[in-house]
Amino acid sequence: MNEHPMNANSVREEHWLTRYYFMRTAFSAVWVALAFSVGQRSPEATAALLFVYPAWDALANYFDMSRSGGMAESRTQAINIVISVITAIAVILALRTSMSWVLGVFGAWAILSGLLQLGTALRRWKRSSAQWAMVLSGAQSALAGAYFIVQAGVAMPPAISRIAGYAAVGAIYYLVSAVWLYARRLRRKVA
Repeated sequence: MNEHPMNANSVREEHWLTRYYFMRTAFSAVWVALAFSVGQRSPEATAALLFVYPAWDALANYFDMSRSGGMAESRTQAINIVISVITAIAVILALRTSMSWVLGVFGAWAILSGLLQLGTALRRWKRSSAQWAMVLSGAQSALAGAYFIVQAGVAMPPAISRIAGYAAVGAIYYLVSAVWLYARRLRRKVA
């Protein structure tokens, strides 16, 4: 992929993004493991995990936005924070109705947050490497969201399993971006 000229701000941003993407990978890996273990056996754990996932996304986007120029520079992330908070609340309400509703809520969120992630990655592409994986992740998220909405109409879908699969794929994209940035930094040190 294209190499970008590096100035001090770009280096700082790539260091932050490397740590951030590794952090997002680690969280998603733990969340997926919990979803496929305790989330399969305990309705309370399922409810907590389904709430925590969009709540964490809001918090993670807030941290990233704060380190990446604030709200004025990162409008897509600011909107994503609001949408993720609304989603966490909507999950609580949907859990009172059915898992089909929960899957529908996650579907709508995956579409919106995926498109916003794609927008953030395209904005960053000018200054930072490894954004191709985030562009793919955002697009895949939007497609997965549409699939969730279609699947919400199926009687009693295993929502936690489907969402865990979605989270696992997202973790892979974050890991690819983190490793790409880390390897790029190592290549610069060697050169």
